[in-house]
Parts: sequence; structure tokens; C-alpha cells
Amino acid sequence: MWFLRFVCGAFVWFAGVCFYARDDAHGPEVPDTAPGLPVIPLVPFNGNDSMPSSPPTYPSPNTTTRGYWDEPVRRARETVSKMNVSDLVTLVTGSGYGNGLCVGNIAPIPSIEFPGLCLQDSPLGLRGVDLATAFPPAITAAATFSKQLMYERGVALAEEFRDKGVNVFLGPMINVIRAPAAGRNWEGFGADPYVNGEGAYQTVLGVQSKGVQAVLKHYIANEQEHFRNTGSSNLDERTEREIYLHPFLRGIQAGAVSVMASYNFVNNTWMTQNPYLLNGRLKTELGFQGYVMSDWGAHHSGVASANAGLDMTMPGGTSCCELNITSYWGANLTQAVTNSSVPLWRVQDMATRILAAYYFVHQDEGYPKPNFNFFDINDPATNGHVNVMRDHHLIAREVATAGTVLLKNVNQTLPLRQPKKLVMIGSDAGPFRLGAHHYPDQIGWPYGPLGMGWGSGTAVYSYMISPYEAIQRRARADNTAVDWSFDDFDYGTAQAAANYTDAALVFVTSNSGEAYGTVPNVKPVDLSANMGDRNNLTLWNGGEELIKQVAAVNNNTIVVVHAVGPVTMEDWIDHPNVTAVVWANLPSSENGNALVNILYGTYNPSGRLPYTIARRREDYSADVLYNDKAPHPQINYTEQLGVDYRWFDSQNIAPRFEFGFGLSYTNFTYDDLHIDTLGATSWNDRWQGAIASDGLPDWLFDDAFKVHFNVSNTGGWDGFEVPQVYVGFPPSSGEPPRVLRAFDRVWVPRNQTTPVSFTLNYYDLSVWNATHQQWRRPEGDISVFVGASSRDLRLNTTLPSM
Repeated sequence: MWFLRFVCGAFVWFAGVCFYARDDAHGPEVPDTAPGLPVIPLVPFNGNDSMPSSPPTYPSPNTTTRGYWDEPVRRARETVSKMNVSDLVTLVTGSGYGNGLCVGNIAPIPSIEFPGLCLQDSPLGLRGVDLATAFPPAITAAATFSKQLMYERGVALAEEFRDKGVNVFLGPMINVIRAPAAGRNWEGFGADPYVNGEGAYQTVLGVQSKGVQAVLKHYIANEQEHFRNTGSSNLDERTEREIYLHPFLRGIQAGAVSVMASYNFVNNTWMTQNPYLLNGRLKTELGFQGYVMSDWGAHHSGVASANAGLDMTMPGGTSCCELNITSYWGANLTQAVTNSSVPLWRVQDMATRILAAYYFVHQDEGYPKPNFNFFDINDPATNGHVNVMRDHHLIAREVATAGTVLLKNVNQTLPLRQPKKLVMIGSDAGPFRLGAHHYPDQIGWPYGPLGMGWGSGTAVYSYMISPYEAIQRRARADNTAVDWSFDDFDYGTAQAAANYTDAALVFVTSNSGEAYGTVPNVKPVDLSANMGDRNNLTLWNGGEELIKQVAAVNNNTIVVVHAVGPVTMEDWIDHPNVTAVVWANLPSSENGNALVNILYGTYNPSGRLPYTIARRREDYSADVLYNDKAPHPQINYTEQLGVDYRWFDSQNIAPRFEFGFGLSYTNFTYDDLHIDTLGATSWNDRWQGAIASDGLPDWLFDDAFKVHFNVSNTGGWDGFEVPQVYVGFPPSSGEPPRVLRAFDRVWVPRNQTTPVSFTLNYYDLSVWNATHQQWRRPEGDISVFVGASSRDLRLNTTLPSM
């Protein structure tokens, strides 16, 4: 019996059957070995060899009429009372992959005049749909450190999804970057839970303000692509709550109506049937009132998943992603209700949560029907080819520009000042050789302007402005002569073009994506193909050598990097002829236009790194588990709270560029830090014996302190500064030296001072106490640091003591 529990997840034997369903929509499962890749040592979980497990947590709680869910839940319950079991099951079971116009579909239910639901990727735009905008991915939005831009991006996304008739926007993706090589890092908001949390909060507010349902994904601890269907992410409850759960908490606080359960096991229970994390953590502790859907093909049982808290199976069949007639739910769920394996009230609650979400965003009030066919974009009978782009290029360009980070700028190399001769080197500078639509989901991309990674998190490029096109246009206005070489390996031509020019722009990349796609990063193609996760943190297409070859002949070499995440750059970053480095992240369609804004000073750079760039790959606290022949590889989060800058700080490791770093064309100073006390300085007694597992109290999120300071612009350019507030807990708390607790982008004109304030609540100043099962203020002094990055801290003080 223990073996069955291990293979199938906790309590799956109630379903009477155990299946393993691979992600057939996206091709074969990643092999269990990857030749030539690092073998990560098998580090015991929590210092011992015992198998971690998720404890049983039953029953699944009913949704409530608490707060803003009051009217939607009441309406949903009234509707559900009129539904028979067959209709209830139709509402919670996807109609099957390909049986509908969208990537996921819930069939109409005439008896309640319900038109069905269209669920569609991706977090950066409409996947596989024409005449829509490819917005910058979340990692680029995160680099803006601007809550306003995160919100406006969400609004624009929702306008396009609504105009296409999509009910459910399958985003935002809010998994924290644990291992820098992980393939889908670029779909989320970086390595810090608070930046991810604000990305979740603002995106949900923006998306749902337009009546589109938002989905928080992937719940939870889904941080690598190798073994994503079979691996068990093992982590302790403090790490889970403080790092990986926080973004979901913030998304729920914004009113997110849905959460997507991920492919992986967590503590050896499949996430889609993990009652501890669905019934307990999500629906009870966080008070989530919406519905939980499965990721596509992540559903593995009937009864077990229903009782564990799953509310909707997607796309509906027993496997993903092909049209099939079998389902773990559907008729099997009807039978389970009949024989009392699943209580009727549980299915009614599933339906209540789905309908409450539908009513919450008012989709019953004249919502448009789908006007596209994801499975056949050219079918004239089902595609209206509705252009939904509006003026969204403006917000897309602003996010891409504000998310560009200036890492190096020797002697004010940038901005460019009407150079006489300019050269662009590297395939990343030029247009796609085979057009923007040659590679479905961007899988197979080898050359051309990198604007997004690959996989289900992509969108179709309705247009792509390459750096070549945008720089050429600006060069004509400046009467600058321009040359180029787009072959990454033709060093002779590159040097000939770069010699005797005022500036040589070298374009380099690093790419990654979802595990169903494999993309090479070498020439010619060999066995070193990247299966979702990056094999290494080096540049693609020999980028390091290209930089050095150009820098050898041009003493004003400017490097432009488009990358999904950190790369190692020790081989070239200190080269005396590399005078500037522009970290352009992933800009999508407005690639060249955003870059020109920064290169020529139309826009004073304000982007900040949403992760740490290390000197060595080994400096990071965690890596992808590439090689493991076990049926269910154990991915042990033994670094615990030591993720990204928290690890570098606690281990006193010098990064190349720290989290939150970014240069400007002007200078900012900070002064006059002071703190107002808004509430009690001690709050542990307010729990009065309650525990968090029974639900978080409202007072935990009341304002406790207000942090005030001034930011002055002492340089010659107007610009945005990104002040960051870090909290330092006492050493006895077991916390890293500092953790981010507040940030935003602030406009400061030259020679002026802008007052800035941030509010900290009790939760912000608490740590998880496993003994008390509460968020508590640790004993000792709590420090507050204010600065321009995690290591550039200008001001500090201590909070009033208890």
C-alpha cells in the first residue's frame, strides 16, 4: 500500500486505479538522463533520508460568501441548486483537447443558459492567434520594478483576450526563480517572492478589471522542466510559505478567481490531488474562494483529486493533449457521486466556485463569444480574424523600454550622440530569416531577434521590429553610416565591419522554454540540445567569442543581451574595449524600438535586475536536477530560504551584478529616513491561540509602520529611480541578512527631490514559526534598509522595539 501511495500520490487508491499521463500535447517526456549535463548530488531532504510526504487534509472546504465574494457565491449557489449531476459534471470537466475553439473548453449548459468557457494561453499574449500583440514577458515587466506598468500591461492583455472572446486568461505565471537555468523562468517575475507577488497582484487587478478571469500558476514549487511530470519538489513548510506561496497569496488578495495546479509532485503527492496544499493551505489558510484547475495533462485520478480539492480538469481527457473519449471525471465522476465515493456537496462546491468566478467578473453580461480557432488559424468558418491590437504597441514598448537594464557604461559611452559610423554584429540584431511564424511556439528558434522563450507561454508575432530596423531608422535621422553582419560565426566579416567604426553593437542571446520543445544552441546541431531547461548559463551561438573578436578590433564595443535569465559573463565583462552592456531582457514585438529608446537617450534607463547575475554558476544555491533514473526523482529544496540574493548575502558571495541593480544616465541620492508607527509594535499576542492553518486573520495585513525618505536627482537627466526597502530580521530568526519588502519606480526630475513612502504591514515584518503555526515577530531588533539595489543600501534604521 505504501508503494501505491508513493507512485500515485496520497490516497489515490480511493479512485480504484492509478495512471501516469504524460504531456502528450507537447511531445514525449524529457528523458531521464541528459548526456554531458551536470549531475546534481543527491542531498537529503532536511538532513535525513526519509521520504517527505504531504499529510491528509479533509474535507475540502466549501466556498463562502466572505467579503467581495458574497454576491457571486450567492448567485452561484442559487444556480447550482437547479442543476442535476450530469450538468454539474459537465461544468467541471473539460470537453477534451481539440473539442472546441480554444486550448481549453467547458461545454455550454443550456439548462442554466450557461454559454461555456474558453480558456486560452498565454501570460504574454494570445497563443496561436493572429492579429494580437506579443507583449513583453513577465520577466521583463518585473525588471521595470513598476507596479503601474505591471497593472497597465494586465489591462492591455485583458482587452485583447476579451475582444477575442476568451473567458479565462491562463496567467499570470508566478513561480519563483530557484535554479537560474530552469526553462520557464522568463514566464514569471523573477527570483524574489515580493516582486512576484506584486506582479501577481497588479496583473490580476488589471486583467479582471476588464472582465477576464485570471489564473495563478503553477501551484506550487514547479521550478524546473526536467522531470516536471514525475519529480517531487520537497520543501519544508517555512520555505514553502515564505518563498513559494507568497505570490499566490498576493494574487488571491487581488481577487484572482482561479489557480492552476501544477504537474509535479510536492512532498511525494501529485499536486492535483494534494489535499494538504489544496484543501489546507490554499482553500483554508489563504481563504481562496475561486476554483482550482489542473494543468493540461496533470490530472491523474478521479476520486482522489475530487476529494483533495481539484475543481476543474483540463483539458478534460485522461491525457494531454489529444482528443480522446476517456476522462478521470466526466461519466466516472457521475458514477463516483452515485456510489458516494465523492459526496454530492463536493461536486456542487466545484460548480459553485466556477460559476462564482464567472459571475465575479460579470461574464454573464453580454460577454463576447470566441472568434478564433486555436487548432486551425486559417479555417474560414471559425476564424473571424478580429484585430485586437488597438494601440497596445505603446504599453508594450514602454514595458520593454522600462525593463531594459543598463549594466555597464564606461565614461558615458551611452547614450549615443550622432555617431558617424555604426555597425551591428550578431544574428540577434537582424530580422527572422524565415519569418516570424516559421517556428510554432518559437520552438526551433536558432537565429534572429530573441523576444520571448519557447513553449505554451508564447504568442504569435503579428509584427517584430528588429534592432536592425529600428537602429537603421534612427541612423538615417542622424545621418549615421550603418553596416552589419548577422552571422554569429563569421568572425572575419564581423571584424572587418567593426574596424574603424565609432561604435560596434554586438548582439548576443540565451534562450530556454518548456520541456515539450528542444532547441539547439550550437552550430552545427549536436547532442547538446536544450530540453526546456538551459544546459548552461553561457551565451548561445558562441556569443562570448563573438564579443571578444569584435572587441579585439573596436575600442567602443557595446554589448546588447537578450536573455531568458542570468548568464555568466566573466569571460568578457571586464574587457577594456567593452564599454557598455545593455541587458535588454525579452522585449517581444517592440524589440528594436525599445532598444533605440535606451541607446539614444530618448528614455533614461531605469530597469533593474529581477535576479542575481553570478560570477560562477556554482555560486547559486540551487540548480536543475538533470539526471536521475528513479521513477519519481526527489528534487530537494535543501537551500530552504537561501534563494538568489538571500543566498549570496548569507554566504557572503560577491555577485557580478546583484539583484535590483541597474544604472541610469543620471545620479540619485537618498536622505531623511524616518519611520512612523501606525499600529502595535508587538503583535504575537493578537493571535490569541489561533493558528494560521485555520485561516489567516485580517489584522495580519493591517498597516504597522510607514517608511519615509527622500530621493534627489543630482545629475543632468530627468529619470525614474527604483528605491527598494529591505528588512533585516535578528540573526536568531534564521532569516537571510536582508529580504525585500517594498519597491516601486519613482519619477524624479533633475535637480529636484521627491519624497517617497512605503507602508509595511504585520505580515511583512513576521516570519513563519512552525512551532506556533503562526506568522510572528521574532525577538530582537528589526532593521530597515533603503537603497538602489540589494547591495547598494544608502539608509538604515531600526524599528521601534516591542
